[in-house]
Amino acid sequence: MTKQKAAKFIERLAKRLPAPKTELEYESPFTLLVAVVLSAQATDAGVNKATPALFKAANTPAKMAKLGEARIRDYIKTIGLFNTKAKNVHALSRMLIEHYGGEVPRDREALQTLPGVGRKTANVVLNVAFGEPTIAVDTHIFRVGNRTGLAPGKTPDEVERGLEAVIPAKWKMGAHHWLILHGRYVCKARKPLCGACVVRDLCGYTAKTELALDIA
Repeated sequence: MTKQKAAKFIERLAKRLPAPKTELEYESPFTLLVAVVLSAQATDAGVNKATPALFKAANTPAKMAKLGEARIRDYIKTIGLFNTKAKNVHALSRMLIEHYGGEVPRDREALQTLPGVGRKTANVVLNVAFGEPTIAVDTHIFRVGNRTGLAPGKTPDEVERGLEAVIPAKWKMGAHHWLILHGRYVCKARKPLCGACVVRDLCGYTAKTELALDIA
């Protein structure tokens, strides 16, 4: 997709939702980091059901490390892969204390040294907690990038680079949120709601469903 077309694509999503934000519930960079780690292969809604009690018990790296892996596991056992995630949350809490003074680093490479934190998670934390114009590519954004032709790629990294190349700087801060919400609620995996899509005429998807909206 050309830069001009991509700019129109993002601008329309922005007009529909002027102030986008993550659907994960958090109170600090640390609790956001934990919530994003827990959200891997899980829904934000499912994570939000488990984290209030967890964060009431432990909302800092020191408290989380003291809580221990077994007790963390008890709080998050309704979330998929809870055994591995409990281990990672406990380990990353200890690592934050030992290497970063108990603070979440504002650096992608440093974040990616933490257990359970990959590039996507690091990008979410940088964007949401620290206001960096990063674009985190999850399954929704990967699908939207490829299906619409906005930024095709065989890997999340390729899609991320494609989005970085075509999305104007002024839209990059909110791009992650607009695209993930579009993928979650409109450009769905099994049956996209093309009739409710504000970027339908800009989209390269050839098997569009339903009737088009009258877009001004």
